Amino acid sequence: MTTAIRVLLVDDQELIRLGFRLVLEAEPDVVVVGEAADGDEAMRAVAAHAPDVVLMDIRMPRPDGIAATRSIVAAYPQTRVLVLTTFDLDEYALGALDAGASGFLLKDAQRSELTAAIRAVHRGDAALAPSVTRRLIDRLRAVPPAPRRTSSADDPTAELTDREREVFIAIARGMNNAEIAHHLYVSESTVKTHVGRVLAKIGARDRVHAVILAHRHRLIEDAEPLPPRSDGSSTS
Repeated sequence: MTTAIRVLLVDDQELIRLGFRLVLEAEPDVVVVGEAADGDEAMRAVAAHAPDVVLMDIRMPRPDGIAATRSIVAAYPQTRVLVLTTFDLDEYALGALDAGASGFLLKDAQRSELTAAIRAVHRGDAALAPSVTRRLIDRLRAVPPAPRRTSSADDPTAELTDREREVFIAIARGMNNAEIAHHLYVSESTVKTHVGRVLAKIGARDRVHAVILAHRHRLIEDAEPLPPRSDGSSTS
């Protein structure tokens, strides 16, 4: 029997927590283990209940969701954080991703989107659609990058094989597994294996943080464009 995903609800509005609880308790593979109304309560609840996934509001007191996310990720690396926001990719959501969250979800998300996001985060994926990843990339391009690397020791991708580097660059350009598989003429299961190895080698929690890492270290602009497929398509 599959172990249920343990979820902690963090939001300063009780009705919102109740709504999420009613939805999640109807799922056979999800169990709500606790609730918290602010960042301090969230930290105590994570320590007490050891949730697999935390649904984290951003705009709340003592401290806000960004600070709470950073603290939880640092102290409990096995716990994944899925942040909740009212606005698509607002500065708060981007800050939470930078703090270590594995994705974000709009508060008006459909039930299927909520449950799919929780399951994705639990299995180690990022709860971001490729289109959202591309908008994240656009935001990152507006942020001043880190100084250029002066040696291979400064390159977090130095240990990647050539194929793993191709996969990494494809991730950073917003491609999903199916798109990468199509472009590299390999199966999706092979891509999934490569993605796991890439994330482990560069020290990224998930695809979101791989994208952030790539752009902050100017790895995209230094990379060669992906070669076009024989059918004429291109992902440059």
